[in-house]
Amino acid sequence: MATPDYSEISHNGLWKNNPALVQLLGLCPLLAVTGSVVNAIGLGLATTAVLACSNLAVSLVRHQMPETVRLPASVMIIATFVTCAELLMKAFTYELYLVLGIFIPLIVTNCAILGRADAFASKNPVLPSLVDGLMMGIGFSAVLIVIGAVREVIGQGTLFSDMDLLLGPMAANWTLPVLGQDYSGFLVAVLPPGAFLVTGLLIAAKNAIDANIERRQKANTSIVTGSKRVRTTGKIS
Repeated sequence: MATPDYSEISHNGLWKNNPALVQLLGLCPLLAVTGSVVNAIGLGLATTAVLACSNLAVSLVRHQMPETVRLPASVMIIATFVTCAELLMKAFTYELYLVLGIFIPLIVTNCAILGRADAFASKNPVLPSLVDGLMMGIGFSAVLIVIGAVREVIGQGTLFSDMDLLLGPMAANWTLPVLGQDYSGFLVAVLPPGAFLVTGLLIAAKNAIDANIERRQKANTSIVTGSKRVRTTGKIS
């Protein structure tokens, strides 16, 4: 099997085949915990780490895994790295871990992670699998952060609030009152309906950008003008 092109892997993970905007995978945590930027970053980092490490591990043992046990073995590998991520968050960002709650252990059931392990890592060498996991994780995290930023600004009027939950005391004063100190907030934005609305708008924006790029490519396609040479084969009587 030919080694996949790294630029194509990156483009797929970040844009063309983005887990959140194209595959629509992992929407449960995406919609539930993206009420602020710090929540989105915390979940995004954990998901990216699990994606990259599980892809790496699955690729390393892909030749030793029989087809009959590949799926349960992949789940066990993913569960191992999720447990590691959970323990690290408990040790270093315990308050953020409490905020994210059940959605950290639920990374095990994230179809984006299991899908990459089964569809890509189990069929490709180690380095491409690692890059694929990183790019898919970064693409997923970027969507999380954008949704979290939009919901935080509209819902609370701030940006980067409670960043000390992730980065410690040095980030305690990072809160930016984007809409002013007197902003009363917009409750719908921080509730699940706000997450659905922002996610839908992002998907629509991506589709519009893709359609515009496709139109430009078609418009720039050169048309050969002038006389054409035609080759005739066979015998003419």
